[in-house]
Amino acid sequence: MSDTLQAQRTYALVGTGGCGKTTLAEMLLLHAGVVSRLGKVEEGNTALDYEPEEIKRRGGVQPGFATFSRGAARHFLMDLPGDGNFTGDMDMLLAGMDSVVFVIDAVDGVRPLTKRQWAAVQKAELPAVCALTKVDRDRADFAGALLGLSSILGVKPVLLYAPIGGGQAPFIGVVDVLAGKALLFDDAGGVKEGEIPADLAEEAAMLRETAVENIAESDDTLMERYLEEGALSPEDVLFGLRKGVLARQVVPVVALSGLENKGAGLLLDAVEAYLPSGLDHPPFKGKDDKELAPKADGPAALFVFKTISDPFAGRLSVARILAGSIGGDASLKNMTSEDTERLGAPILLNGKNQIQAKGTLGPGAVVALAKLKNTKTGDTLCDEKLGFALAAPALPPQLISYALAPKEKGEEDKVYAAVQRLLEEDITLSLSRDEETADILVSGMGQLHIETAVEKAKRRYKVEILLKTPKVPYRETIRATAQVQGRHKKQSGGRGQFGDCWVEFAPLPRGTGYQFEDGVVGGVVPRQYIPAVDKGIQEASVRGYLAGFPMVDFKARLYDGSYHTVDSSEMAFKVAGSLAYKKAMETCKPVLLEPIVTLTISSPDENMGDVIGDLSSRRGKVQGSDSIAGITEIKALVPMNEILRYAPDLRSMTGGQGSFTMEFSHYEEAPQPVAEKVIAEYKRSEE
Repeated sequence: MSDTLQAQRTYALVGTGGCGKTTLAEMLLLHAGVVSRLGKVEEGNTALDYEPEEIKRRGGVQPGFATFSRGAARHFLMDLPGDGNFTGDMDMLLAGMDSVVFVIDAVDGVRPLTKRQWAAVQKAELPAVCALTKVDRDRADFAGALLGLSSILGVKPVLLYAPIGGGQAPFIGVVDVLAGKALLFDDAGGVKEGEIPADLAEEAAMLRETAVENIAESDDTLMERYLEEGALSPEDVLFGLRKGVLARQVVPVVALSGLENKGAGLLLDAVEAYLPSGLDHPPFKGKDDKELAPKADGPAALFVFKTISDPFAGRLSVARILAGSIGGDASLKNMTSEDTERLGAPILLNGKNQIQAKGTLGPGAVVALAKLKNTKTGDTLCDEKLGFALAAPALPPQLISYALAPKEKGEEDKVYAAVQRLLEEDITLSLSRDEETADILVSGMGQLHIETAVEKAKRRYKVEILLKTPKVPYRETIRATAQVQGRHKKQSGGRGQFGDCWVEFAPLPRGTGYQFEDGVVGGVVPRQYIPAVDKGIQEASVRGYLAGFPMVDFKARLYDGSYHTVDSSEMAFKVAGSLAYKKAMETCKPVLLEPIVTLTISSPDENMGDVIGDLSSRRGKVQGSDSIAGITEIKALVPMNEILRYAPDLRSMTGGQGSFTMEFSHYEEAPQPVAEKVIAEYKRSEE
């Protein structure tokens, strides 16, 4: 089994939307005999983009999985979505992989979003091979795209196969740079050897010299030999290149065309020769500083990195085998829920098709497990003797929220339940209820992300849902100090209610939150009632004062009061605390705070002026910009309210080439016109 596992490869196709990933995956599956013809994204018949939402948008909204064998090697492939709306769980997905095929197209080269994706690959510490696609297209600039790898991404590329033709000329073959020969394509996607065209011979020799030099730098012994002898043997080159790839020092590059079915075998040769197996993975880092070596013998452990809802099989947990082996039925402990899960026969995925696995599967294998009761994405399943839980990657915060409403009144619970079921498979979505307005709030990574989720909920669960204006998480605070009395006295026969407190309210620096201070002396308020005053103030402050938003950055100091030996209670002092809060707000000069986000925008240089001008119109403050190889990265602080629908505007300004990320920065006092508008809307909704 060890030889079989050494030949196994588990990798993700990573690249921006429109770079040709899905077409590349289709070509690989055709080459491996998984599909009988090359599907096309435009026709909606590819193997890995099969959800109606993916067919409609001509792009992935969830990862696609494929399993195939090629000679002695078994491949587990995952095609990741390229649109930033659907890559919020990228770190989680990459935690299930051993390596990456990084896809860049020769037409657009390194795009703004490419930098973020490469950073995620680096963060996951995964070795990579680069597939440089679309070299057959009219506007292809292979040399420019290759340069972008080093100048923008900081990659040290080793070009394995350089294109012969491409762009305006037919793409007829490639130069095998290391072997010093030409490989010419036939009509079936295969290759035959030939002579390097005379006009490319000198360039091919230079490319080989550069490649060998980069390879030699991956190993001190090889470097010494190269400097002494001026050359390396083919065996040394192969050894040095694989060592450099595994150490993430170099990235082999393959030129190909998915649409013309040219280069599949060459890419798979590179994957099998240079990328790691599951047994090569460094020890996995677990919680409590534990480590787990990826050994095939010994207790089994699996990491669930994706959950899929299947219309026939129900919920499928997609897991990577970290260590040990699984075959038929087994029982493993969920290290998060501490439940014991009984595993049925593991399932291998090929798009929407499922095949029951035969025999045993070891480290690196990606399997789907049906009908697990209490297991979710991010959980580790393992033999109880191991007691190992993988330290799952943290997820980025959601960037935008919308309010959901049913088309028909009275179906709010139905809407909530429908979207709630999506959270199992899409961990970048969150769902909540606004207690004050009773709105159902769905939060996600962007407008398109939420719209797609709502479409899916409508289709699957037959519920009509309306999207309402995005919710901005405003806050409120105070600017002045006040000392007030909160007194609650009620007598209605029998035991009464009495609570009396004097509280000083004072503003705190921005970002401090809420603080409560016990300044009571002499027992004027008994100790058991002091937490009740604190709780009463906190609960009242959640509803704010001006516009129903939580009150923050203030201090409440309880310093005096009185009580009744019979009528006082925790509830009475809780009410007294809330009354003190409401009274204080009348004189503490409350103001509205608006959230400010750090917006990082990547845009082609020629669009920079339009982007910066647009930011100014949105009350944005540009913090700086940096231009590399035709792409400008702009950092700006912008009020969240001004960029709720920024994605389509940026696409329009940059011809679809711009991308952005945003993260919360801080709260600032809202300008008076903004505050007045928000407060007026709140009062209308209350009426």
